[in-house]
Amino acid sequence: MKQRIYIDTSVLGGYFDKEFEADTKLFFKGIEKKEVLVHLSEISQIELLPAPQHVKDLVQSIPQDCLVMLDFSKEAQELANNYIREKALGTASLNDAYHIAIATVNRIDVLASWNFRHIVNLDKIRLFNAINLKFGYPVIDIRAPKELIKYED
Repeated sequence: MKQRIYIDTSVLGGYFDKEFEADTKLFFKGIEKKEVLVHLSEISQIELLPAPQHVKDLVQSIPQDCLVMLDFSKEAQELANNYIREKALGTASLNDAYHIAIATVNRIDVLASWNFRHIVNLDKIRLFNAINLKFGYPVIDIRAPKELIKYED
């Protein structure tokens, strides 16, 4: 079974960012080979509205049979609000909370992000998972795309 990976918009932007470009392109080679199922959400679509066209085109390059769009459900909204209420994130990071909550309620295998301040951060991950367990959800695995690259032996 293919690994189910939710990517936030930092991964898409990372494809064109000098700091993250090399690793993001290697990560996307696995997507092109259809090794994983990529998940995006309504929140991703909203965040992409002001993005440059080349970033939007990157989404279109993902093989359609490997791309899953997730709804922003009431359940995910409630869990995201719990992240804010429990102070895992501040209100200014609401979209980050939405990404994590959407991935969690959909039981995604891993959330990939280049956002080290609010998402890929050990202290934050521990808080997200404590909150998930408190409200009856499983823990969520959160990684930088570099950690999800499949290297040829």
